[in-house]
Amino acid sequence: MFKCKTVWNKLAPLARASSTLCLQNARKSVLRHGRRLDMVQKAQMSSGPAGGSGENTLYYILVGATCLGAGVYAYRTVSGDKERFNERMIELASRPKLEPKAAEAVAEVVAESKEDAAAPLESIPEPSPEPVISEPVAEEPTPTEPPVEEPLVTEAIVKSTETEAVAEAPVTEPFVEEPVTEPVVEASIPEAIVEAPVTEPVEASVAESVIEVPVTEPIVEAPAVTQSEEPLAPVGESDTEPTPVIIAEHVPEASSVSESAADPDPDPASAAVPLEPTAAQLDVPEHAPYLLIGGGTASFAAARSIRARDPGARVLIVTEESDLPYMRPPLSKELWFSDDPKVTETLRFKQWNGKERSIYFQPPSFYVSPADLAKVENGGVAVLTGHKVVHMDVRGNKVKLSDGREISYEKCLIATGGVPRNLQVIDRAGEEVMKRTTLFRKIEDFRTLEKISREVKSIAIIGGGFLGSELACAMGRRSTDLGVEVIQMFPEKGNMGKVLPEYLSNWTTEKVRKEGVNVITDALVKNVSYKNDKLEIKLKDGRLVKTDHIVAAVGLEPSVDLAKSGGLEVDSDFGGYRVNAELQARSNIWVAGDAACFYDIRLGRRRVEHHDHAVVSGRLAGENMTGASKPYWHQSMFWSDLGPDVGYEAIGIVDSSLPTVGVFAKATAKDTPKAATEQSGTGIRSESETEEVAGALKAGTTAPPPLIQQKEDYGKGVIFYLRDKVVVGIVLWNVFNRMPIARKIIKDGEEHTDLNEVAKLFNIHED
Repeated sequence: MFKCKTVWNKLAPLARASSTLCLQNARKSVLRHGRRLDMVQKAQMSSGPAGGSGENTLYYILVGATCLGAGVYAYRTVSGDKERFNERMIELASRPKLEPKAAEAVAEVVAESKEDAAAPLESIPEPSPEPVISEPVAEEPTPTEPPVEEPLVTEAIVKSTETEAVAEAPVTEPFVEEPVTEPVVEASIPEAIVEAPVTEPVEASVAESVIEVPVTEPIVEAPAVTQSEEPLAPVGESDTEPTPVIIAEHVPEASSVSESAADPDPDPASAAVPLEPTAAQLDVPEHAPYLLIGGGTASFAAARSIRARDPGARVLIVTEESDLPYMRPPLSKELWFSDDPKVTETLRFKQWNGKERSIYFQPPSFYVSPADLAKVENGGVAVLTGHKVVHMDVRGNKVKLSDGREISYEKCLIATGGVPRNLQVIDRAGEEVMKRTTLFRKIEDFRTLEKISREVKSIAIIGGGFLGSELACAMGRRSTDLGVEVIQMFPEKGNMGKVLPEYLSNWTTEKVRKEGVNVITDALVKNVSYKNDKLEIKLKDGRLVKTDHIVAAVGLEPSVDLAKSGGLEVDSDFGGYRVNAELQARSNIWVAGDAACFYDIRLGRRRVEHHDHAVVSGRLAGENMTGASKPYWHQSMFWSDLGPDVGYEAIGIVDSSLPTVGVFAKATAKDTPKAATEQSGTGIRSESETEEVAGALKAGTTAPPPLIQQKEDYGKGVIFYLRDKVVVGIVLWNVFNRMPIARKIIKDGEEHTDLNEVAKLFNIHED
């Protein structure tokens, strides 16, 4: 069409010029002879000079060429349309999956189309719909004519957007369908299916396939079909007879097929709606305004503090352990003295004051489900157990779990605590030794060790610090009843030799031996091996200790795995994440508990691994996460009980390498951990008093009798740790409920010339 128009535009001026000259010659002839023109030939209709030959040839050629070109173009257009239609029908007839009757019907249509090939354009009927599932074409959908009432002979019916004859809308470029390597739509076709009438026009693009099948038959199998974004109207909602319609798009490449469609779904409805997420996907929320990494004491204290300041807060705690937040001190203390044979299951214990409580901070009913955290009214605290955070994206405010899923946050707290250290000689000893070694830290470790203590004949505890001494005393008391030998070994000269002065460490060691423990001092482990069903521990001085099981209690390593991915600074001297006075590691990231290395305005940079520090630092971090902006100036305390009769509380820097001054008095029946808890009504001596309480106690103190420094009987007393004549640490030995006074002394930071006068503040000589 465009070519003919171009030729005509070029030749039309010549034709008009020839016609004009012909008329002018005719007028001149009439005027010259004075009569009408008798013959056209005499008019000399030509574009050349008068009297020349072949004057009309150019005109005839132009008109004839135009007519011939128009005829050829019309013929080729009609023939091409018919050929494409016939080829398409033949290709469909040759496809598999067609029923025999459907194939015969297609063949009849092809035969009829061949017979009518010579019919005029006006008599060419609109082609019957053909089953096409093709790629989408970016065209605006146009209304279509109602479908023709005829039997359904194929799997799919295409609603054409053309409203006129095919010849009036020529296709300039033939459509080529990409080969389909696997079935796109499979449906069983009954022998006689009549298409349900549609009362309203259906809008669809040329490339879309509208599949109409009865409700009782399976409709779509998933392998090569993706869901359409168009919603499906439920059956029975329309005013007319319902016609279920599924709109599918062909996926040309196998790589673009969604993983959710890998397995065919026998349910027809499931092919038309998005797949439901699994239970494992639902338990991990995608976003948490307050994200707390770690499920220990610091995290729980922070969650409680956040909820106190922001009642509608939504807090998510992520922990590797399978248990809800719980307190760790009873694992090495009160739980071992329980008379309940099912204590490993109930995890309930009696405090020294006789009151019973659970190791868990709150029952399960206190928490909300992680899946419901975003939906529950007024927020709540959710605990995601059994998940580990392995990567932090501090710029994107999100973390990645070990299973690859991500959680975004607005404020984040790192309270990962630490992991128990092990001796290198045990790590290198082999699998048999490792299977018989316990690194004591979690509930599962308590359950395992409690069970082992009932099955073996000997247990060796390596370590003379807080944990090792507590476990030795607790298991030593049961050694006679269980018939198990309890051995404790450490390189120091006495129990807690790194904390207590030597004289008090030696006295403590004798108390531990009286509990039924075989204490081996100055023991430096050189080698550990497994021979003849026994673990052999060889010391550097040549001594050999044989046992059935080893408990390694040699310290804690702070968990700083997220430092690299999060770009967080780790202190090279003390370990842990370095934080500012507000416990911030970054603008919206806080650290609390054992993993925090903070700056003490009185004692310098520190890292503390005790329960009270976890409580107070977690509480303060939670307040600062809600905008409090409070500095961490608290002097945390810690305590240790060697059974119900001997215990101590400490604060500040308590290092046996520092100069110490101890003031002691004779203990009474009231000067024991058991009596102290009975008097105070609390079992966990970690709730920090305020400085105002310390001032009140100081003001009400009465002058005690003259102090006498004990030499042999260290029943109760106060030990001061000095640095440059300033008290930096205090141990209250069997002296309880006086921690506010000790905290105030360290806070003042004054130099004292006579510590006997300072010791009067603790009233250690009161009856």
